[in-house]
Amino acid sequence: MSAGLTALQQRLQHRFSDPKLLQRALTHRSFSADHNERLEFLGDSVLGLAVSGLLYERLAGLPEGDLSRVRASLVRQETLHRIALDLQVADLIRLGEGEVRSGGPRRPSILADAVEALIGAVYLDAGFAAAEALVRRLYRDIEINPQMQAAAKDPKTALQEWLQGRRMKLPAYRVVGTVGAAHQQTFDVECEIAELDLRERGIGGSRRAGEQAAAAAMLTTLQAQHRP
Repeated sequence: MSAGLTALQQRLQHRFSDPKLLQRALTHRSFSADHNERLEFLGDSVLGLAVSGLLYERLAGLPEGDLSRVRASLVRQETLHRIALDLQVADLIRLGEGEVRSGGPRRPSILADAVEALIGAVYLDAGFAAAEALVRRLYRDIEINPQMQAAAKDPKTALQEWLQGRRMKLPAYRVVGTVGAAHQQTFDVECEIAELDLRERGIGGSRRAGEQAAAAAMLTTLQAQHRP
């Protein structure tokens, strides 16, 4: 194992029984098919539960809605990006050449995703107790208070709520096309609201990012048309 990975384990205060999990957590999909997106998916859930437990203890008496608001602030990209910088993750992420040239090692979304992947990796390596302890260490220097504001809703959530508030069906998303090699594709996604006969497109580095971009375009169209 490299000196960099050994040092990261010291900063995490967790030594991996399976070092391959650590390496995978730091591998972007532009570098290899054995990348960190599944670990990120897992880590997102572990992070949410661990932060929920932390808030339940620290903010006793705060109602559920306010706890949800504070949690959303703590698990958003900006907070995870700060944690990634403290962990010095940027120097260790494995990226494809194109992603490196385009500033990938400094991109907040990539660094935030890597933090979630590391949490997921610790969970698989040693169980929830170890992952929860890691989350508590990572948030030790993060201010937590009842007045914290949640991040703004993402476009897909905002569009869904706009439609539900008008008793309309949810939008349909479909991939119209992809460009690039399998490990570094760009997704062209269409968002359709059949009841309004509206379609908008969005481009992203993943299907999820493309859907968000398409939803944002649809929201812009709806706002411009001032629909009731």
